[in-house]
Amino acid sequence: MNLAGNWSYPTAIKFGAGRIKELPDACAKAGIRNPLLVTDKGLADLPVTQATLDIMDAAALGRAMFSEVDPNPNETNLHAGVAAYTSGGHDGVVAFGGGSGLDLGKMVAFMAGQTRPVWDFEDIGDWWTRADAAAIAPIVAVPTTAGTGSEVGRASVITDSQTHVKKIIFHPKVLPSVVICDPEMTVGMPKFITAGTGLDAFAHCVEAFSSPHYHPMSQGIALEGMRLVIENLPRAYADGTDIEARANMMSAAAMGATAFQKGLGAIHAMSHPIGAYFNTHHGTTNAVCMPAVLDFNAPVIAGRFEQAVGYLGISGGFDGFRAFVQEFNDQMGIPRRLSDLGVTETAIPDLVKGAIIDPSCGGNPIELTEDNLTTLFHAAF
Repeated sequence: MNLAGNWSYPTAIKFGAGRIKELPDACAKAGIRNPLLVTDKGLADLPVTQATLDIMDAAALGRAMFSEVDPNPNETNLHAGVAAYTSGGHDGVVAFGGGSGLDLGKMVAFMAGQTRPVWDFEDIGDWWTRADAAAIAPIVAVPTTAGTGSEVGRASVITDSQTHVKKIIFHPKVLPSVVICDPEMTVGMPKFITAGTGLDAFAHCVEAFSSPHYHPMSQGIALEGMRLVIENLPRAYADGTDIEARANMMSAAAMGATAFQKGLGAIHAMSHPIGAYFNTHHGTTNAVCMPAVLDFNAPVIAGRFEQAVGYLGISGGFDGFRAFVQEFNDQMGIPRRLSDLGVTETAIPDLVKGAIIDPSCGGNPIELTEDNLTTLFHAAF
């Protein structure tokens, strides 16, 4: 099967192995002549990043890079990135990497021309309209993992380092102008990152499918995204050079992020404060929380999963799906308890306070309260 294509949904996507070589053309289409490549500390010196900088350099785009990006990027990283962008006279961003590099790169392009603080654009009501849309720089996104789907998202998650709260910053123009999805970029991911990012994509699809909001397009995308993860993540985990599996996982990641326009839920409401307080890997944290959340939401979501499990190749209705999720986690080496991630029981009251104000709460099929969130954290702990 030829897993390559040019897609215009939800933005312009160049999908296929080896297509990173088209980065200069993508920058030209976005109107970028002097890009700043934004990535995370772990990727900065790796061959995949240096090869990308070589492609930029050979096309007279320079090789400027900012990599002071933490695994859970914060406003300090953002301020430093904007300073690098401004001092270099850049006119656009190549957001490169996993969720952290992509999220921060998008925010550098967003904030470089704004005069208000970043928290004024949190995803609350119509706060996004406060931004000067004309001052938002163009973005080309290049994912190197298959998980967050941030390359096709209109928002970024930034941690407030003072309050330890993850905040979602939204604006329609944060959606990258062009995305290059090259599965060869993901071949070097170690097993634990393959698992964590892949299960992040799975969590996006599961929560979007579970959300009570009306969005039939996202519902269909979420279902197919779950199938792609179920069939391809074990292959990519077992053999990182399996390009077909890597390509299908890259598609599933973009599908998950597209689908969750329909909503997220308790999994993400829990994992966001956990990541902010304990700096855990986001996708891995989602995976640990998922079984407890499925149990909690079962009275409302069991019926829709019973309709879907046949398509997913799972028997036993909702109970079969719930059992599969735990076995899937175990197969990928995911811990069973939050305590195994370093989360402390004494932190649960603070985590509940962070979770109850997270925007993801609104997409959970059962209304979340401090009481039932406390029960959920203890169940996952």
